[in-house]
Amino acid sequence: MKPYLALFVFLSIISCKDGATKDYKETALVTNELNSIETKITDEESFNITPISHATMILKWDGVIFYVDPVGGTEAFNEQPKPDIILITDIHGDHLNLETLAAVVVENTHIIAPKAVADKLPEDLKSKTKIIANGENSKVLKFNIGAIPMYNLRPEALKFHAKGRGNGYVLEKANKRIYISGDTEDIPEMRELKNIDMAFVCMNLPYTMTVESAADAVLAFKPKTVYPYHYRGTGGLSDVSKFKKLVNAGNSEIKIMQLDWYPQK
Repeated sequence: MKPYLALFVFLSIISCKDGATKDYKETALVTNELNSIETKITDEESFNITPISHATMILKWDGVIFYVDPVGGTEAFNEQPKPDIILITDIHGDHLNLETLAAVVVENTHIIAPKAVADKLPEDLKSKTKIIANGENSKVLKFNIGAIPMYNLRPEALKFHAKGRGNGYVLEKANKRIYISGDTEDIPEMRELKNIDMAFVCMNLPYTMTVESAADAVLAFKPKTVYPYHYRGTGGLSDVSKFKKLVNAGNSEIKIMQLDWYPQK
């Protein structure tokens, strides 16, 4: 893979729900001759994002490599640096794939996950896993990692993500804070976040939330930069252009960035 710098590109995303793992495996793209984007998080440090697909990404911050929800098989991670830290948000097949996880883990990898995920891991992976629950924090390498709730609010969607099962995450170092929403609606815990420099925010129906709800939540917690991700549902792609318009109509200082998570084969 030869990453290149990009500012605005487009992404499409595969969604998965309980019982939909088979469909995900059949349709997910597992190769990604993809853009990366590098931005300054401080005057001294850069922050690099490589989207893989849907909820899966690689982040590099101060020399530390994070894999978020690694799925897609080994092909999705060819020529990528090995992970120092793996964050897993939920048990669904678009967030947890045991075969992929086993393939990308190396000796010194730290896995961070909620208990529901750890309960599904074989012993060799479980031994590398630090379980943190909603509201808890863990110090790993140079970073504080906080587990943020992620769950549904709409009565018809409660079956998808129960409160307390999965984790969103806030990564923090030197007073810089990165938020990864996981699969959630515009819950109070998201709206009450403070001092977020960069946010990855989901928006797909019926599994997470509408673009209107996502925009309203973003306007409430005011991150400096937002990357829409996880935005394909049963009706196709969510209107992320509308999301950008709604956010910037309410607060023109919030920067909305799009990355290409699903390039053409």
